[in-house]
Amino acid sequence: MKNKKPIELPTIEELEAEINRKKHKQNQHHLMRNAIYVLIVVAAVTSLISIFFVRALKTFGSSMTPTLEDGDIVAVYLTDEAEPGQLVAFYFNNKLIIKRVIALGGSVVDMDEAGNVFVDGSPLEEPYLAEKALGEVSVEFPFTVPDGQYFVLGDNRITSTDSRSSIIGCVDPDNMLGRVVFKVWPLEDFGKIR
Repeated sequence: MKNKKPIELPTIEELEAEINRKKHKQNQHHLMRNAIYVLIVVAAVTSLISIFFVRALKTFGSSMTPTLEDGDIVAVYLTDEAEPGQLVAFYFNNKLIIKRVIALGGSVVDMDEAGNVFVDGSPLEEPYLAEKALGEVSVEFPFTVPDGQYFVLGDNRITSTDSRSSIIGCVDPDNMLGRVVFKVWPLEDFGKIR
């Protein structure tokens, strides 16, 4: 019979190292599985929020300058209700347009040659404007806003086509996507829109 080599048994340290390696591997699998579950839940919640509550839009054009610039990305809270001073996104000829609500249904809007806006006889404070202008007008002032609708203007009154034009007119809530609440991009301008 040949000499058999004695079987070497692992030392306690080697056994402990192997046990620790297996525990570490199990912990990694557990962490990976939990991370995947969290990502799935976050994706589902984000999808539900975007379907039912908030949408992101990219702006085009200069009609809302200086508040919004061409290419900005904004968050829109889905609703058909707005108050004067708020920005709204609405559909016109299958395009989404963003403008500022100036007056609600039943209000009387007037504008003078210098571009000053009056709602029900009171001058409107407009700190968001870079420059006042009457712009292109095809409605007759003073103008009474139809019940249940919104009179909207762009912040860049020189270039904006808005409720001053019979082309767009007042905004019906049925055509609204919602209120523009946050600027998301560019990051240096991230925050609530005034």
